[in-house]
Amino acid sequence: MSLRPALTAAVGAALLLLAVPAASAADPAPAPAAAAETVTVDPAGSIAADGTVTLSGTYRCVDSTGPVFVASSIGQDSSMVRYGIGGSRAVCDGVEHRWVNTGKPMPGSLKAGAARVEATVLELRPQGLLPLPEFHANQEQDVTLVQR
Repeated sequence: MSLRPALTAAVGAALLLLAVPAASAADPAPAPAAAAETVTVDPAGSIAADGTVTLSGTYRCVDSTGPVFVASSIGQDSSMVRYGIGGSRAVCDGVEHRWVNTGKPMPGSLKAGAARVEATVLELRPQGLLPLPEFHANQEQDVTLVQR
């Protein structure tokens, strides 16, 4: 019984295995993914003596066909009550932009200190007679309201 065919098969298999990583290394790099849609909230917001709250952060979105806004809301303590703090127009061009929203909830409803903020990038996409909401990005974050 000759070992030559078995040895030839083993050498061929070894060469094949060595060639596989070289072939995959030569493959072109995958195309970069589309810019991720994001929204961030700055770790501190401000509250004025008259109760006006200012929140800010960044956003990035792409592919809009209707008007787009960055909306924000805030709540404190263990209350389930959230207060809407403004809404700014957004540009969905794939570039990171800053947003700043200002609003004045009910007097005495918020105070300096810990708070929970939610920011949402929302498009009103035309669908027939009524625009429908299309959510691009959402973020909830603990922040500190600083008296100014």
